[in-house]
Amino acid sequence: MLASHNLTEVTYHEILFEKRPCLDNGGNPVEGLYNAWIILNNPKQFNSYTTDAVKEVIFAMRQASNDRSVVAVVFTAVGDKAFCTGGNTKEYAEYYAGNPQEYKQYMRLFNDMVSSILMNDKPVICRVNGMRIGGGQEIGMACDFSIAQDFARFGQAGPKHGSAPDGGSTDFLPLFVGIESAMFSCTVCDPWSAHEALKAGLLTEVVPALKVNGEFIPNPLVYTDQWVNNKGQIIYGKMKTGDDLAKAKEMVKSGEMDLSMLDQAVERFCTRLMYLMPNCLSKTLNSLRKHKLEHWDKNKESNRDWLALNMMTEGKAGFRAFNDGPKDKREADFIKLRQMLADGHEWNDELIRAISPQFQE
Repeated sequence: MLASHNLTEVTYHEILFEKRPCLDNGGNPVEGLYNAWIILNNPKQFNSYTTDAVKEVIFAMRQASNDRSVVAVVFTAVGDKAFCTGGNTKEYAEYYAGNPQEYKQYMRLFNDMVSSILMNDKPVICRVNGMRIGGGQEIGMACDFSIAQDFARFGQAGPKHGSAPDGGSTDFLPLFVGIESAMFSCTVCDPWSAHEALKAGLLTEVVPALKVNGEFIPNPLVYTDQWVNNKGQIIYGKMKTGDDLAKAKEMVKSGEMDLSMLDQAVERFCTRLMYLMPNCLSKTLNSLRKHKLEHWDKNKESNRDWLALNMMTEGKAGFRAFNDGPKDKREADFIKLRQMLADGHEWNDELIRAISPQFQE
């Protein structure tokens, strides 16, 4: 009888956990070997993770890591709209906002989720089935590889909604794209297309997801070649505008989303990993992960402390604005906030009401 090294047996409710047979080079199932698929299952809220989902991801990563029959882990989500948009803003706004002591405990779980990816004994592939934003970007970058469908978008949202991307992006993103691009992404929060993310070094592979007349075509909403505008700027991967965008949207409407090419690309990559010495593969991964862990382990606890305290000020205002504000205005009044702070106004409920869209007529 082999010993079990799992902490406990878990029944999953917030996520899905599946073991799918590995495929050999001929596409045939391999007896006794599997890839573990860990699947976020909250598509109505763009696969944002609740507190319970975070707990389940930790257990699932540990289960997959310990399973002797598992070759690789695929971390993904349900649907074609989003891999993950980060923490559940409804839960943030209604429970954690104004409760830093509770959010600090939540961030312990979040930190453990990131660490469970970075310490997995198996290679972890992020199957990016849609948007990877905010905390979703952070748990995605903790993975060893990322393969995306070409409608996916990548980026941060923290400074727009009352947080800082200190759940991994300030640690990991400069390693992928360099400090200047990381500065831009983490502060301005403009998302990158999948093609921009691939070019920047954030992804292993990008595949089409739109089928028109039965044929896969590249995402028509973005420029997918080295197109140069009238200022001599290369705008590869940028969103189209004007008539070009209108025509592209019509093309999207005429087609259908199909993630079969994404699945095939992920399976091919898992197969490549199977044809490697398992312990040599694990050691190589751990040696390379040190570059992420060097920053992550140095900063995660102080970041956790700050993020918790921030729930009394900008986090409290920003998450409640996003959750409770009208659909066309979910951000605080940044100018009013800066003016009130410049006048020395303390952070209190009066200030929050003054800057929050849900309280404006």
